[in-house]
Amino acid sequence: MRAGLYRICRAGAKAVACRAIAGRQCASDKTPIRGEPVTATRPSGRAADVMREVRITRHFTKHAEGSVLVEFGETKVVCTASVETGVPRFLKGSGKGWVTAEYGMLPRSTGSRMDREAVRGQQGGRTQEIQRLIGRSLRAALDLRKLGEHTIKIDCDVIQADGGTRTASITGACVALVDALREMQRKSLLKDDPFLKFIASVSVGIYKGQAVLDLDYAEDANAETDMNVVMTSSGGFIEVQGTGETGDFRREQLDDMIALAEKGITELIEIQQRVLLPL
Repeated sequence: MRAGLYRICRAGAKAVACRAIAGRQCASDKTPIRGEPVTATRPSGRAADVMREVRITRHFTKHAEGSVLVEFGETKVVCTASVETGVPRFLKGSGKGWVTAEYGMLPRSTGSRMDREAVRGQQGGRTQEIQRLIGRSLRAALDLRKLGEHTIKIDCDVIQADGGTRTASITGACVALVDALREMQRKSLLKDDPFLKFIASVSVGIYKGQAVLDLDYAEDANAETDMNVVMTSSGGFIEVQGTGETGDFRREQLDDMIALAEKGITELIEIQQRVLLPL
């Protein structure tokens, strides 16, 4: 990592925080982000290509094989990875493992209290969509054959929401997943390491006519376009979800948003790798 791009600080031996510095080029570090100069007026005062402060704290709970608290600014999510013997019926006898996910929000994680979905008697469509996205994304991180017939269940619980809860969940859950795999190796449950690549996610959008990176709630609620991007450490895309909230968006705006997402995800993967280094 090149000097001057980040300010890294530690909170004890378990946390790493990172703040991106304005004006960095996109992920290739060769092609500047297209479009207007980075001058958008954002509620947070950030430049258009700057993420919120990101912090990942490992071993946040003591029972799960892997657990983290991930913070994207004021968005805070607890992610745990639990290992179980056995796989869903459709995989029995295949020798392959499985990764699945559940997602939820605490009743007062938002500005006004909402009932728990268990009280309502069913999960909402948004919850189902997000937890499927998390599971799908994290399965891409592994060689499921090397996992053997084990299931890793990811739980992402939002304790405070300020935009980007699904992207924070994916990014934090990947670190919890790695810790769970390390625990499996320690217990001799794995012959080979199934981990293939890091997975991270970030939101981008069009706010006041300009592409911006990592939207908080104030921006997300007023964005003309909202997009969530999931990528791997090898530069591949897993998911691109984009919606024109108040109208359509142009191809050049799409290119700008993708370039910003690549930049942000590159930074997030560097944080993941740093926090997982032996301390």
